[in-house]
Amino acid sequence: MKRRDFTKNIIAGTGLATLPSFAKSADQVNLATPQPVFKLKYAPHFGMFQNSAGKDEIDQLKFMHEMGFRALEDNGMMGRSPELQKKIGDTMAKLDMSMGVFVIDGGDNWKTSLATGKQEFKDVFVNTCKKAVEVAKRCNAKYMTIVPGYFERNLPIGVQTANVIDAFRRGAEIFEPHGLVMVMEPLSDNADLFLRHSDQSYLICKAVNSPSCKILFDMWHMQRNEGRMTQHMDWVWDEIAYFQIGDEPGRKEPTTGEVNYKFLFKHIHEKAKATNRGEFILGMEHGNSIGGKEGEMKLIEAYRASDLA
Repeated sequence: MKRRDFTKNIIAGTGLATLPSFAKSADQVNLATPQPVFKLKYAPHFGMFQNSAGKDEIDQLKFMHEMGFRALEDNGMMGRSPELQKKIGDTMAKLDMSMGVFVIDGGDNWKTSLATGKQEFKDVFVNTCKKAVEVAKRCNAKYMTIVPGYFERNLPIGVQTANVIDAFRRGAEIFEPHGLVMVMEPLSDNADLFLRHSDQSYLICKAVNSPSCKILFDMWHMQRNEGRMTQHMDWVWDEIAYFQIGDEPGRKEPTTGEVNYKFLFKHIHEKAKATNRGEFILGMEHGNSIGGKEGEMKLIEAYRASDLA
């Protein structure tokens, strides 16, 4: 679908009052030109704009690009066909978009697994990492999310931590030759999860001691688990490789909750510049606060309002 058609469809299907300020009417916007590119590299996911762009993944990618986004993340990329993975990668290359994270999951992420030290769980993790290398090549990805599963409550915490470090070292050995990075994500979903805090993730990164093992700092999870986000970012900054977004409560787009994302985005941008870290991808791992096309336009408005001035 052509860029002009995307914009016409969004204007035709949505009340003008819900359109972002840069697209209030067809008279004010040159429909043959892209909308302004966001200053930071926000990464939507498939399904976030399907009411506006349709269910086809490539059409959704083109719509994201049309709306000013220059990255994508797709947790479920490993479950897609190799043909679609490559098509997504090729399309992003043509659109000059970056691929964000996909999740490495061999089936053990949401149960007691790597913390046990059992060989069976290590083997599944290592084999899934090997498969992830091929997926990353097809879709031009660099970053992949890892989580170590649940606590093994029959073992001391130090032993569990050593077991996770050992497994992650095995994964890093697989990714290093390819320049790929697994990013561990501390989570807040339930109290059984082994990895929950940024300092804990920092310790593990230092112990693994590999450029292929870093931290995914999901600001929604970290708001729930520890707060004081800029302070925690600064403490573990040198091991952070990726950020994700979600307002609290509700895990929806910025401006819908208590988190000041305009401040956080500015902090990340300025600290990255000061430390020569380059440009981070910021994954939009959240839902839409309102359904339908109206909600999709509200989401874009929220990112326009929160983006750098």
